[in-house]
Amino acid sequence: MTNSALYPIAVIAVTALVTWALRAFPFLVFGNKPLPDMVHYLGKFLPPAIMTVLVVYCLRETSFIQYPFGIPEIIASILVIVLQLIRKNMYLSIIAGTVCYMILIRLF
Repeated sequence: MTNSALYPIAVIAVTALVTWALRAFPFLVFGNKPLPDMVHYLGKFLPPAIMTVLVVYCLRETSFIQYPFGIPEIIASILVIVLQLIRKNMYLSIIAGTVCYMILIRLF
């Protein structure tokens, strides 16, 4: 095997090892012990906080005073909210909202 083929294999191997180690670390540290209160707190409040930050980040440059007045963003956001309330399926909501937005930006 040449050096040019060995490098990508080594990168993939190191990446896989680091990914596995990061996922195994909490199980090694906590084992069968109960989780600390801070971990429970973060597990409860971080997901909604992260989703809020992502929504703000995605909509931060939307112009409501110039054509198309944010219509694609508003429609796609409403679709995501409605699907999440009705189906409670995160993947369906994200994929449908993304597809809807991609179609709408081509139409407007």
